[in-house]
Amino acid sequence: MTQPVLYAEPGSTWWPVLWGPIFAVVGALVEWATGPVHTLAWVLVAIGFAGAAAVWVQGRRRVCSVELTPLSLRQGRETIDVDKIAAADEEVGTPMAARVLGGGLAVPRKFDSVPIKLTDGTAVLAWAKDGEALRAALRERIDS
Repeated sequence: MTQPVLYAEPGSTWWPVLWGPIFAVVGALVEWATGPVHTLAWVLVAIGFAGAAAVWVQGRRRVCSVELTPLSLRQGRETIDVDKIAAADEEVGTPMAARVLGGGLAVPRKFDSVPIKLTDGTAVLAWAKDGEALRAALRERIDS
C-alpha cells in the first residue's frame, strides 16, 4: 500500500540534461556561420554531454531527495520511522557533532538544516531546500 506524500523534494530536475544538446546546437550554428558544419561531431557532443548530465541528475535524485510520508522520513539514502521522531523545532539544540541524515558528512549545499530530536534523546540533522516547510510538515505529523 502506497502512503500519501506529505512533503517531497526530488533532489534535481531533469532540465540539466538539455544543456549538452543546447551547447551543441549553438556550436553548430557558430560553425555554420563561419564555415562547414561537422554534424556528426556535434551530435556526439550533444549525446556525450546529455549522458553525463543524466548520470549527474540521477545521482542527485538519489542522494539529495527528501520524502515525508505518514510512516517515514527519507533523506537521500536513509529512511527513519516518523514514530522515532520526538521533536522538529529550532529549540532542539543540535550539538556540533550531530549526525546528518542521509549518509553525508554535512548538510548538502544550498539546503537548510532541520534539527530533529529522536525518541532515544539523540539529536540529528535533517535537511531540505525549504527547511520551514519540512519542519512544519514534521511538526504536523508528530503532533497528530
